[in-house]
Amino acid sequence: MKNKNFSPEKKDRVKKIRSIFQGIILFAILVFIIKALCTFSVYKPYTLDTISKNEKSGFIAVSYFGVDRTGDDTLISTEALEKQIKALKDNGYVTITQQDILDYYTKGKALPEKSLFLLFEDGRKDTAIFSQKILEKYNYKATMLTYADKFAKKDPKFLMPKDLLKLKDSSYWELGTNGYRLEYINVFDKYSNYLGRLNSVEFSKLAPKINREYNHYLMDYIRDEHGIPMETYEEMKERINSDYKKLSSIYNEELGAIPSLYALMHSNTGKFGTNDKASEVNGKWIKELFSMNFNREGYSLNLPDSSIYDLTRIQPQAYWSTNHLLMRIWDDTKKNTEFVTGDEEKASKFQEIKGQAEFIDDKIILTSLPKEKGLIKLINSESYKDIKISTTLKGNVIGSQSIYLRSNEDGSNSICVQLINNMVNVIENSNGNKNIIYSLDLSDKNKDKKVDIKEPGSKKVDITLIDKKLTLAIDDKKIVEGLKVNNESEGSVLLESSWGNYGYSQRNIADDVYDGVFKSFKVTNTNNEVLYDSSLKGVEAVTYKVKTSFNKLVNWFIKNL
Repeated sequence: MKNKNFSPEKKDRVKKIRSIFQGIILFAILVFIIKALCTFSVYKPYTLDTISKNEKSGFIAVSYFGVDRTGDDTLISTEALEKQIKALKDNGYVTITQQDILDYYTKGKALPEKSLFLLFEDGRKDTAIFSQKILEKYNYKATMLTYADKFAKKDPKFLMPKDLLKLKDSSYWELGTNGYRLEYINVFDKYSNYLGRLNSVEFSKLAPKINREYNHYLMDYIRDEHGIPMETYEEMKERINSDYKKLSSIYNEELGAIPSLYALMHSNTGKFGTNDKASEVNGKWIKELFSMNFNREGYSLNLPDSSIYDLTRIQPQAYWSTNHLLMRIWDDTKKNTEFVTGDEEKASKFQEIKGQAEFIDDKIILTSLPKEKGLIKLINSESYKDIKISTTLKGNVIGSQSIYLRSNEDGSNSICVQLINNMVNVIENSNGNKNIIYSLDLSDKNKDKKVDIKEPGSKKVDITLIDKKLTLAIDDKKIVEGLKVNNESEGSVLLESSWGNYGYSQRNIADDVYDGVFKSFKVTNTNNEVLYDSSLKGVEAVTYKVKTSFNKLVNWFIKNL
């Protein structure tokens, strides 16, 4: 039946209003994108009042693999990058230049008390696009590293010479190089199968199956599956020489000069290669072509007694929280560090005992101390006895996330549900003595148990503790019901994150800080009265949904324009 009140004229008005509304939204998105992509300011160097009187203060170097609007397992998202850059800025860090480093080591020039040298590796276009506005906003300068062979390949994912010259002209960038090409030799997979020599694309496709046993193209002799060199010394030397000659030719031709800064891939040995003979060849070229070399990864601090050709940087992983980066820098420098808290109201419900906690949206991100743990206590929970707890544990698989019930101040007397390295344990602690009363391996028996430390985790956990019985469900499936416990005392609720040893990793193997992530953490009593709930509710939930939807829309436009 037709609505007589809905005339053709009214339909036309509705269409016009809809079109105008859609046009406004599209215009707003275009303005947002233009502002995100265009530069309207000039970098201002640090001022003299920031100069340190302590000649040994040195500088930290932070290097990102790349940036993407939404991020992935390697590229950091723009949101995460901005949070980290803001935290560094709030902690008083100012960026220094390549010339500052050169003068520091060759002329004894003093640096600011909190000096930061910022790098972005691999020379990706999306890195430049999505980090540019962040650099402008916080008045930070960075070095863009590139591979020379990308210029000839005209790969649209990577910056070309004209792009690099524009970046340099913007005043927020300097140029550096990762070398001629990214290629791997002497590669084995996790099952000890010899894969030999792989280019970066081949390596990336096979990465989930590749063990740590591989080497960068310049680091060693090319060897067979038995480790026996397949080339003579002269052949190895000529192969490495050829890379540096090509690098020199391309940069001189395309950019007019070779960048002063080099980041050798992937030495991390204190030399210029894993093989002494290869190291000698690399060392000769590095000192002939470049003014400085970042030779190692895993430690952020460079001091006066460091070699300008053996500098070190820290490479934040895409999954790191802001406090994860700050914790690593604090451990390296031992300088006063202000960690981020997030939602102050939610944070006020907890007492920090160890580590650092950030409350963001519906998540509690608990960052451990290096090689240690993070521990927080739900305030006013000392008298909790019979309770229910539900949460989703989103920390990486390698590591430990624990929930303590009926606990004293440090967990030495408690009942603990722990998820560690894909194992779930129920532990009864009595005067510091641990008794595992239940354990289950959650690993997929059809998959390789060798898990990379960056592999994300997600396990929904529901705990019910009444009298002397505990019931536990994982991902809505009961795995144990009515488990007998001895501790009947009232006590507190504690959350813990803990470093789970180094684990397996193709990169960043020395990371000893862990982020436990407790999403939608909820505590109720047996009458279903809510005692604590970190879930988003009301206006907060609506705002989060609108923000998420808008970001998805912007992402779609960016990828499809």
